Parts: sequence; structure tokens; C-alpha cells
Amino acid sequence: MKVLVIIAHPAIEQSTVNKAWMEELKKHDNITVHELYQEYKEEIDVKREQELCEAHDRIVWQFPFYWYSSPPLLKEWQDKVLTYGWAFGSNGNALHGKELILAVTTGSGAEKYRAGGLNHYSMSELLKPFQATSNLIGTTFLPSYLFYGTYGATKEEIQKSAKEYAEYIVTPVS
Repeated sequence: MKVLVIIAHPAIEQSTVNKAWMEELKKHDNITVHELYQEYKEEIDVKREQELCEAHDRIVWQFPFYWYSSPPLLKEWQDKVLTYGWAFGSNGNALHGKELILAVTTGSGAEKYRAGGLNHYSMSELLKPFQATSNLIGTTFLPSYLFYGTYGATKEEIQKSAKEYAEYIVTPVS
């Protein structure tokens, strides 16, 4: 299985968890790591991005949770790459049968993401727009890989999660 990980972190070098995840992923031959903020300072190369997606079986969108969504470049990527006639609509079946996973980090702990918590909603609820996108483009939406509480995480927790994350995204669904 070929896995494409699209990383959308505007400050990956200052990151703790996303950077550790990225470094772990680069050790695996069947994982293509694609950093949007490193790749694109100007216009997104739509044709190249579509070809990358077509060449992989599973696509992962990895990002820190920003204001209940992804960083803006991932949204721009979705708007430009997931086009009518290619990703959805008449003859838009290029991604049908592929799998989509979200790999998301939050600064706050898990207790903040539930009914009665600071954010009032679970991550499952907050990530529904991504699931709706997956449904529209014909991908199978797999369970997200979440890391809560990046601000208080220890090196050991981060390294453990990096290994578990890499294993999770290459494991076929049974």
C-alpha cells in the first residue's frame, strides 16, 4: 500500500509532535511525505498534486488543529486540487476507492473536546466537514489519528505516538 501524507503545518520546524511524526514517516519507503508549506510559497501545482493523489492508495492530511479546522494552505489545496470533474461530479472519480485519514494535533487536552468541555464538541463532531469532503470525493474515511495536549507532551509520549502513527497509516483495514 502506497501512502501519501500531506503535511500542512505553517511552522513545522517549531513543532514538537508534527515534526516528530514527519521525521518518523520519512523512515518508511512506502510513505511519501509532502509538506505543503515547504512546497508552495506561491501557486499550488494542481496537476502535480492530482498526480500525487492518483499514485497512492491512501491519503493522509496531517495538520495542527487551527480554529476548529486546518491551517489555510490545506483548505486552499482542497479548493484547488479537489476539482469538479476530477474529484467529484460528472466523471469526477479519480479518488474513488482510495482511503483518507486525518492526523490531527491539538494544543489542549482531550477533556477540552467533549460536551461540557471548553470547546463543547468532540473532535469527531468538529472534524465532520472533512468527513463530508471524503464522502463527496468518494474516498473511504478511516478513523482519525489524534494527539491531544501537545503543549504538555513529554518526549517519550511524542516518540511513542510517532511510531504508532506511522504503523497506523500503513496498516490495511481488515
